[in-house]
Amino acid sequence: MSEIELKCRAAKEASGKLGLVSSEIKNKALSAMAKALEKNEKEIIDANSVDLEAGEKKDLSQSLLDRLSLDNKRIQEMIKGLEIVKMLPDPVGEVLSEFSRPNGLKIKKVRVPLGVIGIIYEARPNVTVDSAALCMKAGNATVLRGGSSAIQSNKILAKVISEAAYSAGIPEGSIQLIEDTDRKSAEELMQMREYLDVLIPRGGKGLIQTVVSKSKVPTIETGEGNCHAYVEKSADLKMASDIVFNAKVSRPSVCNAIESLLVDEAIAKKFLPIILKRLKEAKVAVCGCPEACAIDPTIESANEADWRTEYLSLKIAVKVVSGIDEAINHISRYHTKHSETIITKDKAAAKKFTDSIDAAAVYVNASTRFTDGGEFGFGAEIGISTQKLHARGPMGLPELTSYKYVILGEGQIR
Repeated sequence: MSEIELKCRAAKEASGKLGLVSSEIKNKALSAMAKALEKNEKEIIDANSVDLEAGEKKDLSQSLLDRLSLDNKRIQEMIKGLEIVKMLPDPVGEVLSEFSRPNGLKIKKVRVPLGVIGIIYEARPNVTVDSAALCMKAGNATVLRGGSSAIQSNKILAKVISEAAYSAGIPEGSIQLIEDTDRKSAEELMQMREYLDVLIPRGGKGLIQTVVSKSKVPTIETGEGNCHAYVEKSADLKMASDIVFNAKVSRPSVCNAIESLLVDEAIAKKFLPIILKRLKEAKVAVCGCPEACAIDPTIESANEADWRTEYLSLKIAVKVVSGIDEAINHISRYHTKHSETIITKDKAAAKKFTDSIDAAAVYVNASTRFTDGGEFGFGAEIGISTQKLHARGPMGLPELTSYKYVILGEGQIR
């Protein structure tokens, strides 16, 4: 039996027990996991440095190396995430609705764990901790399969948190890491319908499309973010500049960073010189439509592919639009249904934008960088779902449950 089947089977066996574990024990385990991360920080950073060195030798991009990197600050962020998840209400057992039928049957709709959740992800080792913690609090066992670029980091993180969780009373086998990073191991995991209840890919477009097309396990699509900011003609230009700069520059390698900027033609000649100066000073490469290039001849000409690209780097595509209708049409044509924002003083324009844009998160006068489980108050997140079934947006604890009907009778027969 392969490593994948052995670990999936172990997770399935553990999930039945984990679904019955009390909130008290799960919270005790989360505290133990947080303490273990702090205690083993040096060992974690040492393992991560091995991955970083290997990544540099493989000429990984700076955006990938950024995602891969762990330091004291990022470990503290993981610890904070665990503490927040601990404080959140346990969704398992929550009664969603309750009603009685004329025949006397009492029916309750109750939250239950999904069971075993498989996660396939790439170069972000914090996913190992975030996913295991959220799944555990929601009563789910986890099978984690990270990428080869983060294998040393993932191994030490999985070891540290699983041992801490088990010592606190979590059933052994509830947190599994697939150490085989060959592509075939990922494809085998996609076939484990007998053991996995849900499979969630976290990564780039290629990974997501591969999982969706090849998996026999029900899949939740997450991640790809071709996000836009639209500066409407009534916008406060200082506010617009700050929002666009933050959404592009604060961390360009993540899925909630913007990749395209749309500017109303009525303010383009005034606003574009302001924002392009800031972006260029931050070493952002800019390409644009003919109208944008006419305003600033130093920027490159954008092609069709630029409007569709999730750069995950310091690059942005700029388009001058005739108004809100063209902005909405452009976004609807090219976006990935992740996060979109409008900067405006016009309440009618804001409402039209939020009503018309079909995305998981639609903002008015705020940066798209807030599309994040922690920023939404969910603690860590399992990912950003860009589909509509069964979850959408940042996936916290409730999104990691299903429900069942519990029916209480007194001898009724049909």
